[in-house]
Formats: sequence, structure tokens, C-alpha cells
Amino acid sequence: MIALGSDHGGFDLKERIKAFLEQKGIVYQDYGCYSKESCDYPLFGQAAAEAVSRGECEKGIVICTTGIGISISANKVRGIRCALCSEPLSAEMTRRHNDANMLAMGAGMVGPNLAERIVETFLSTEFEGGRHARRVQQITDLEC
Repeated sequence: MIALGSDHGGFDLKERIKAFLEQKGIVYQDYGCYSKESCDYPLFGQAAAEAVSRGECEKGIVICTTGIGISISANKVRGIRCALCSEPLSAEMTRRHNDANMLAMGAGMVGPNLAERIVETFLSTEFEGGRHARRVQQITDLEC
């Protein structure tokens, strides 16, 4: 299951990603927001990240206008490695090398077609392990 979260600035793109996931037969849980009414991205980044951290969801996708604030918020949750990606290559590499378990995107930075390609790449790319596993463990060890 994929955890989704956005603020009002990412709402429309999140709705597009929900339709894309449904088309692909991928199950998701929407942790908000639920309208375009102004709201605070940390709440929804945290909610989606906690679902991933607890193991309720395998991965997460969070969206705000730039993707910056919501990615920072998600990364505050223990066990989360959230990468802000604006093109498919970054999504591929963060999965291969960093075993990122959450993807952040900026709705004001990427259009809906590109966002779908980024999501598809993120969800379909496997972690390479090997020397990268040591580095991911070092990241995990940094958590307070």
C-alpha cells in the first residue's frame, strides 16, 4: 500500500496520482489533505510518513507546491528516507542507491504527465543493496 499526503498546493496533483495508481491496480491510503482549502503541509507529510514508518504502507508519496517543505517534514519521522524528485532519473537513483521509502514532488515544479513517470519509476525500481546498504545503514544510524 502507498501512503499519500499533500497540502492544498499539491491537492490536484495528488488526485491525479490517485487516479494513476488506481489505473495500475496499486492500493493507496490518502492521509490528506482533502480539499484545496489552505492548510499546513507538515501535518500531512507527517501522517503519510508515520504510516510508512509503522509499516502500514510500503512506500509514500507526498506533494506540496515545491515539494521542499513536505519532504523536510516527512524526513523528520524516524525511518523515513524521503527524496524530492523532479524527473525520473532522480527517482530511479534514490531507490537504487538510497532505498528511499518516500517520494516528494512539487506540484508547481512538475506537470501531471511527468509526475506519473516519476511515480512509476519510483515504485518500480528496486534497491541495489551491496555497498549502498552500508550507506543506508549509516543514514539510519544518524537518527536521534
